[in-house]
Amino acid sequence: MLQITLPDGSRRAYPQPVTVAEVAASIGPGLAKAALAGKVDGRLVDTSFVIERDAALAIVTDKDADGLEVIRHGTAHLLAYAVKELFPEAQVTIGPVVDNGFYYDFACKRPFTPDDLAAIEKRMGELAAKNEPVVRRVLPRDEAVAYFKGLGEHYKAEIVGSIPAGEDVSLYREGGFEDLCRGPHVPSTGRLKHFKLMKVAGAYWRGDQANEQLQRIYGTAWATKEDLAAYLRMLEEAEKRDHRRLGRELDLFHLDEHSPGTVFWHPGGWTVWQEVEQYMRRVYRDNGYQEVKGPQILDQGLWEKTGHWDKYRDNMFTTESEKRHYALKPMNCPGHILIFKQGIKSYRDLPLRYGEFGNCHRNEPTGGLHGIMRVRAFTQDDGHIFCTEDMILDECVAYTALLQRVYRDFGFTDIIYKVATRPEARIGSDAVWDKAEYALMESLRRSGCEFVISPGEGAFYGPKIEYTLKDAIGRQWQCGTIQVDFSMAERLGAEYVAEDSSRRHPVMLHRAIVGSLERFIGILIEQHAGALPVWLAPTQVVVACISEGQAAHAEAVAKSLQKQGVRAKADLRPEKITYKIREHSMQKVPYILVVGDKEKANGTVAVRARGNLDLGAMAQQAFLEKVLSDIASKA
Repeated sequence: MLQITLPDGSRRAYPQPVTVAEVAASIGPGLAKAALAGKVDGRLVDTSFVIERDAALAIVTDKDADGLEVIRHGTAHLLAYAVKELFPEAQVTIGPVVDNGFYYDFACKRPFTPDDLAAIEKRMGELAAKNEPVVRRVLPRDEAVAYFKGLGEHYKAEIVGSIPAGEDVSLYREGGFEDLCRGPHVPSTGRLKHFKLMKVAGAYWRGDQANEQLQRIYGTAWATKEDLAAYLRMLEEAEKRDHRRLGRELDLFHLDEHSPGTVFWHPGGWTVWQEVEQYMRRVYRDNGYQEVKGPQILDQGLWEKTGHWDKYRDNMFTTESEKRHYALKPMNCPGHILIFKQGIKSYRDLPLRYGEFGNCHRNEPTGGLHGIMRVRAFTQDDGHIFCTEDMILDECVAYTALLQRVYRDFGFTDIIYKVATRPEARIGSDAVWDKAEYALMESLRRSGCEFVISPGEGAFYGPKIEYTLKDAIGRQWQCGTIQVDFSMAERLGAEYVAEDSSRRHPVMLHRAIVGSLERFIGILIEQHAGALPVWLAPTQVVVACISEGQAAHAEAVAKSLQKQGVRAKADLRPEKITYKIREHSMQKVPYILVVGDKEKANGTVAVRARGNLDLGAMAQQAFLEKVLSDIASKA
């Protein structure tokens, strides 16, 4: 008798081997209809999978994360099926699931057009409506190679050929299309209903620029019509918030091919930068950090000692002078260790906290650059805490509380916490890793934070906490981190004198709150759709006169605000006041003060707040108190 254990702990007995679909049907017709796949002893399988021994089984539906992945996987195959129907000469390559959707790469001499995408999407709908069964079969590797070569699918044959000899491979057929795939898949194409093709992009075969360029079609797929519509609305909103467009429209920065991957900050954008940097500088000062500054270029030998030269060399900019090789620093930690090493350090000096607004350079591939979110030159609010093992827990608790306060001031209250644990390739004893991982997890527990564990995703030198923000439209941005490092200080010979007069290596905590300032400012622009809070806005107040007769008074009001630390400008142009208001509203200025003869005579200003809010006439002092309150409270 075969025993199947379900997620609720109940058991069902079957007299002979049984498929996942049959188990679902024995539980109820509703579940049989909803079943997309199964999880047998934790392994995701097709509903046609035969269970031959006692096992734990979960039926996967579209309400499960695994179910959504199966839907997206199946939709990628449906895309390839439709392309082969409409463009038989096209060759299929790979089509994986990605965040929020999928893509498939094709080799086709004819470039796909927007009209082609519409036709492909329509054909996908027609094929889905046929509700054709998706059937799996297994072939020996060499037979599969011959099969795909016979179809003219040379890319697919090359993929199969890279599988070790003697192994079997699985193929999935739906209607007239069969593809190489590990699976699992939905039972039939009729389960694939809610999808949309998004765009076409270029991609190199196997990701190598030396290979031929393919055409990549991106799509998205969801479990319900409502989920698809919500995602498309989010994309529409994200387009409105795109920091690259807003950067141009608000005259904050620009990017230039004369220096790809670097940012040219305009006066307004640099004002935002300075506000973020000076805020973080106060955070350093108020929380026991000593600000330092390391050099940009360091000798190759140092990077070899830290291990970066072997693991990171391709992403480093290098140079040579007087027969010595150097690299622009991609991170700040080695420089901080060299500073720590100057002079004798005692256990009484620990924890020692260094902070730096460190300029870093990383040779990111051109295709990976994205506005100011992913660049080659960036500045980090980088900090390193040198401490003993016994101090790790307290430092992590304090750091999480500090990070939460900072994010709250910038308008982020929804944070996701993830602990990345030891990878297979690592240095240090298991006992040390146990202590470090416990300290990170316990620090989050003491902070009242729920967290997820990402097994094996820690750095080779130690585990870490990753702090991910959720923005106004639900997107996630991984920004902050704290990493425990038992290695680098030892590699570079950093020591302190312990209480027993022995020499010991400090533990090094790598931490950053906003991370790259460029990226964080991009996130802020998108979070607020360019309408930055008053304390961050490049221009906080514009004073506009109605006619030339009030120009001198408007300028005096603006100068009075400037003396109180408010970023104010006077608009004295001989333009209609409605034109001025519209223009500054488009620039998302928080406050526009209108000055006419009546306001001049009464010592008042007519106040318009962002969002076309008319706050009426206010005494100049009353408005000053209001705007200063907004700035101080970071409203």
